[in-house]
Amino acid sequence: MKKYDVILRNGTIYDGGGGPAIVGDVAISGDRIAAVGQVHNAAGKTEIDVEGLAVAPGFINILSWAPVSLIVDGRSQGNIRQGVTLEVVGEGSSMGPLSPTMKKNMQERQNDIKFDVAWNTLGEYLEHMERRGISTNLASFVGATTVRVNEVGYEDRAPTAAELDRMRELVREAMREGAVGMSTALIYAPACYAKTDELIELCKVVAEHDGLYISHIRSEGDEILTALEEFFTIAREATVRSEIYHLKVMGKHNWHLMDEVIKRVEAERARGLAVTADMYTYPANGTGLNATMPPWVQEGGFPAWHARLKDPEIRKRVAAEMRAPSRDWENILLLAGSPERVLLVDLKKPENKPLIGKTLADVARLWSLSPEEAAMELVVRDETRVECVYFTMSEDNVRRQVALPWVCFGSDAPSMAPEGVFLKSSTHPRAYGTFARVLGKYVRDERVMPMEKAIRKLAALPADSLRLDRRGRLAPDYFADVVVFDPLKVQDYATFENPHQYSTGFVHVFVNGGQVLRDGEHTDARPGRVVRGPGWVGQRAKT
Repeated sequence: MKKYDVILRNGTIYDGGGGPAIVGDVAISGDRIAAVGQVHNAAGKTEIDVEGLAVAPGFINILSWAPVSLIVDGRSQGNIRQGVTLEVVGEGSSMGPLSPTMKKNMQERQNDIKFDVAWNTLGEYLEHMERRGISTNLASFVGATTVRVNEVGYEDRAPTAAELDRMRELVREAMREGAVGMSTALIYAPACYAKTDELIELCKVVAEHDGLYISHIRSEGDEILTALEEFFTIAREATVRSEIYHLKVMGKHNWHLMDEVIKRVEAERARGLAVTADMYTYPANGTGLNATMPPWVQEGGFPAWHARLKDPEIRKRVAAEMRAPSRDWENILLLAGSPERVLLVDLKKPENKPLIGKTLADVARLWSLSPEEAAMELVVRDETRVECVYFTMSEDNVRRQVALPWVCFGSDAPSMAPEGVFLKSSTHPRAYGTFARVLGKYVRDERVMPMEKAIRKLAALPADSLRLDRRGRLAPDYFADVVVFDPLKVQDYATFENPHQYSTGFVHVFVNGGQVLRDGEHTDARPGRVVRGPGWVGQRAKT
């Protein structure tokens, strides 16, 4: 009789490939899946009857902002309780490589969560987290912004030839350390100062290591079609696989452009360009008040931006530009449509915390200021970019995107818990509900797509895009990242008014064979590992 560590018996198994489910067993030995199907003449040290429950590969959060939240709470509660077994971090910026000045700035700019910056390179950060103990697996892109700041700082200029050479080498080093690719976030300063040719040169290095170029493109609103063409140009010229971060069209007057966006992506895919996208499952985005102000006022980094906003003459100019549509920068305040559609969710200073949950319009009335002046005053008083939720998107577009076969999912949020330091601020409900919402709202309730297609988009699709080694499927010798959930009970509860609420319906979660969720409760196990990209120099040593 064969012996296994764990056997999940009689489950409805979705292997991640998109095919129909089968009823059977999943056996785990050590950190690997040992068998899938009918496991006869065998016994497990632990056997769990999962009849009536879905068994799937662990979900991959391809856009996670958990690099800091995992430092304070390695349990990754908000996402583990949604079946997420891999957090992929690093949108635009990453936790390395860091110069001494950047380390000092990272230490000084911390908000509610305080931590020592005990690493220099991206690889060192990832290893630091694995040593600390985390419940989820962790992977990272190297951020083009981080690379640029290393050499150019926060200046609005092109790098010199020597600086660009050193930037290429920083990307190369990060790819060898296991970065899954390079990311950009091109609406934000200083990332927006980078021109297309600079990004092509860096992406050529990514392509050398079979990495993924992933981008918050330069516009998701009025200039989205132009931004999309820049994205395609970078992918073509660098011959790099590419993905669009959090696919969306912002601004009611732009919502109709989603038809053309989809048409253009699918045309490029048909021509052979390796293009995918990801999304979160809500019609509101979340970012700082920096996204409401022109890039020039932010040049030089936060201290320079903060100082300029204290100048009355500069404020007049900024306010005027905040009110005027522009093709030169992405103004999310205008795309939201009104200050009533901008919700404050995170401020740093204790005296400003009571403003959390108010709209920008509320604050403007409270302080007898225009909305533009109120936004600037918030940044000055709180000495942060002030995190907000902007109601900019169409639910109809969200529903349409969910079903696209080349779109996977990312929370674009930390992995939080309704306790401790996390309760000092609010957040976007996507932090607690993105993945449960796929399965509950869009699969079960609205039948936007069948379960097997959703599981593929939650697991195998992102694993394939990232070229991950034996992740994203239930198959023998794959790593035992497994989620067991009740399709009838899976549900998100987080709302914009009360986001700190766990999703439900997830019964068991295994990470590298270790049980992290048992009967819906966290076990406090920390079996998470660093998951590295195909350029990792240790790749050949894998077994």
